[in-house]
Amino acid sequence: MLFALIVMTITGIIVVWMGILIWKKEKISLIHSYHYTRVKENNVKAYTEQMGKGVTIIGSGMILSGIIDYATKNSYGWIVFVVCFVLGFVHIIKAQKKYNGRIF
Repeated sequence: MLFALIVMTITGIIVVWMGILIWKKEKISLIHSYHYTRVKENNVKAYTEQMGKGVTIIGSGMILSGIIDYATKNSYGWIVFVVCFVLGFVHIIKAQKKYNGRIF
């Protein structure tokens, strides 16, 4: 369980950091180029905000998953991870459809 805590926390911190860079610093280059080819210049701020929030939600779920699994000595943390992953993924898909016009 300690190994899972370490791996999930470190990976989650990296994913949250990437989400913050996309969201706050508008680092659209952290997203693969074919995902934003149709995003208009005036929509880049809103697009990166929504994408960054989605990535941050996923990363937060990873961190919480490791902590909960370690604290409770069972796999309840994975429930949190799945919920956060689905919420973040839906957030990303909505942003893709709204600003890019399609998922890919």
